[in-house]
Amino acid sequence: TNPGFVVRITQAGLDYAHQHGVAVLEKELAQLKLPDISGDFHIRHVGKVRYEISRLDLRSFHLPYSRISLVPNVGLQVSISNAFAELDGNWRVKIHFIRDHGSFDLKVENVYIKINLRLGNDASGKPTVSTSDCSTRISKVRVHFSGRFGWLYNLFHSAVESRFRTILQDKVCEIVVSSVRSELQPYLQTLPVTARIDAMTGIDYSVVAPPTATARSLDAGLKGEFFSLAHRSAVPFPPLALTLPPDHDRMVYFGASSYFFNTASFAYHAAGALVFEITDAMIPQGADFHLNTSTFSAFIPQLEKMYPNTPMKLKLSAPSAPFLNIGPEGLSLRPVVDIQAYAILPSSSLVPLFLLSLVRNVSAVINVKSGHIVGSLSVGRMKLSLKHSDVGTFQVRTLQSIMNIYASSILLPRVNGRLDEGFPLPLPDRIQLSNILVRFHQNFLLLGADVHYQPR
Repeated sequence: TNPGFVVRITQAGLDYAHQHGVAVLEKELAQLKLPDISGDFHIRHVGKVRYEISRLDLRSFHLPYSRISLVPNVGLQVSISNAFAELDGNWRVKIHFIRDHGSFDLKVENVYIKINLRLGNDASGKPTVSTSDCSTRISKVRVHFSGRFGWLYNLFHSAVESRFRTILQDKVCEIVVSSVRSELQPYLQTLPVTARIDAMTGIDYSVVAPPTATARSLDAGLKGEFFSLAHRSAVPFPPLALTLPPDHDRMVYFGASSYFFNTASFAYHAAGALVFEITDAMIPQGADFHLNTSTFSAFIPQLEKMYPNTPMKLKLSAPSAPFLNIGPEGLSLRPVVDIQAYAILPSSSLVPLFLLSLVRNVSAVINVKSGHIVGSLSVGRMKLSLKHSDVGTFQVRTLQSIMNIYASSILLPRVNGRLDEGFPLPLPDRIQLSNILVRFHQNFLLLGADVHYQPR
C-alpha cells in the first residue's frame, strides 16, 4: 500500500538529533560502574605477585568528536572518535612478606566507538530502533600509581592496563545497547500512531514499512488516513504513489498527499459532520434582513401568502464528500451543497419549502501552527439550481445574492474557525517546529521545517 503521508528527516535533522543523543550517551557513560579487579602473576626470581584494584570511580567520560551517517538500505551509523575518560581508585599488592597499598589515576585516551542502528516498525505501526552492531577500540590506557616501591608497580602496570582496556571496551557497548533500548526506543514510541482530532474523527499515522535510509535522508511512509471514530469504514479510493522532491534545506519534511486530505473529507462526511443549520438567530447583528418568509417573498412571492411572516431555517448538507485537488497552483475543491429550506410553524414543526443545489469554487490557504496543519478557505463563483419545490416554481437566479450572504457570512466563518484549530502533525514528544516552508506539488502538499527539542 502506498503511504498517504511521508516524513523525511534530512542529514541536518539527523545531525540535530544526534547532538542530543550523544549528550545523553555521554551522561550514561559518565555513570559507568566498573568492577573490582584482582589477579596474580609470577615474576622470575621473585615469585607470585598478588594485586587488587578496588573502589573505581569514573570522574568523567567525554565524547568530543562524533558524527551520524546514513547507510543506504541499512540504517544509521554513529561514529565517535578521540573520546577520553578519567578515573581513580585504590590498589593493594602482596609479594611474600612485602605488602603495600595506595591510590592511582587512570586515563583512557583515543577511544573509538562505532554504533550501527537498525530501524523498523512494530505490529502497532510505531517506529522501532535497535543496535545491530557496536564496537569499541581503546588505543591508549595510562595508569599512574602513588606509593613507595616504584619498581614494584611497574611490574603489574601492563597487566592492569590490559585488563582495564578489555573491561572498558565491553562495558561501553553494554551502555550503548542499554541507552538505545531505554532512552531512544521509548522516545520514538511517543510518535502518535493515531491522533484523536475531535469528537468525530482521528488520524491514522501508523508506519506502513520500515524507514528507508538513502544517501541524503531518512524517509518513513505513514498510512496518513483520517477515520470516523463512530464507524471506521474502508476508504473507497487508493493512495497514489508519493515521491518527495530532493529538498534538503530544512531538518524535516512532511509530504501530505491528496489522499490524506480526501480521507478527511470522507471521514467527516461519514461522521455526519458536513451538515449545518442556519437560523435567524445566527444572522449577524446589524444585517438589514432576517431569515423568514417576508425576506424570501421578495424572490418567491407565493411564500408570503402561504406562510406569512414565518421564521425559516436552512439545512445545508453535502450529498457526497467533497473531493480536493492539489496542484502546483494550490489546493482547491468544488463542493456540492444541498440547501433545504423550511418554514418553522408556531408548533415548532418544520414544513419543507424548497431544495436547492449549490456548487461553488473554493480555494484553500495552508500553513503550520504549533505542530498542526491549519488552513482557511476562500470562496469564488457560485452556481445555484433548484432540485425540488413545495411552493411552486420561481427564478433561482434571484436567490444567488442572499444565498451568497448566508454562505459567506455564516457558514464560511464556522468552517474556517474549525480549520484554524488544525490537524496534528506526527511529531514525537517535546518537538517544536520553526522556519516553516509550504509548497504545493501535483497531488501532494510539501511542508518543510526546522526542529527544536525541548528537554524535560
